[in-house]
Amino acid sequence: MDEAKWYVAHTYSGYENKVKANIEKTVENRNLQDQIFEVLVPLETVVEVKDGKKKTVQRKTFPGYVFVKMVMNDDSWYVVRNTRGVTGFVGPGSKPVPLSPAEIRSFGISSDDEEAKPVVEFAGKVGDQIKILSGAWEDTVGEIVSINEGKQCVTINVEMFGRETPVEIDFTDVKLL
Repeated sequence: MDEAKWYVAHTYSGYENKVKANIEKTVENRNLQDQIFEVLVPLETVVEVKDGKKKTVQRKTFPGYVFVKMVMNDDSWYVVRNTRGVTGFVGPGSKPVPLSPAEIRSFGISSDDEEAKPVVEFAGKVGDQIKILSGAWEDTVGEIVSINEGKQCVTINVEMFGRETPVEIDFTDVKLL
C-alpha cells in the first residue's frame, strides 16, 4: 500500500477536538487503523504574564484545522471528509494535498516527543518601563529598547560603570510598571 502522509482537514472553528475524537472513534469502529494512523490538533504551550503572575496555557496552533496522518484512498478520504464538523481538505478543489517534510517540520509536527519551548506572550512595547524580577539585575528598573520575540527577551539599558549598557532579559523575568 501507499505510504501514509500528513493531510490537513479544515473544520468549523472550535470543533477541532470533537472532529479528532469522531475520526478516532470511526477508525476504531471500522477497523481502519491500517489506513488512518494519527489525528492531531497541534497545541502550543504559552506562558501568559498578567498582573505579574505567570500562567501556562495550551493554545491551538492552527485554529480550524486538524492534521491527519493517513494513507489516502477512497475509504480514508470518505471517513475524514464526512466526519461531522469537517468542511473539507486543504488543497485545490476537492483534491487533498499532503504536507511536504519541510512543512511538517515548520508546523512542529514530529514523531519524536521532543519538549517544545513554551512561547511567552509579552504585552510591553519599546519605551515602556519594566522592573526585573530575578537574576543579577533583580529590582532594577529600565526602559525597553528592543523586543526579540524569537529569543523571548527584551533589551533594556542599565547603568554600569557610569555608562548605559544594553542587557537582554527573558520575558519571564520582567514585569511592566
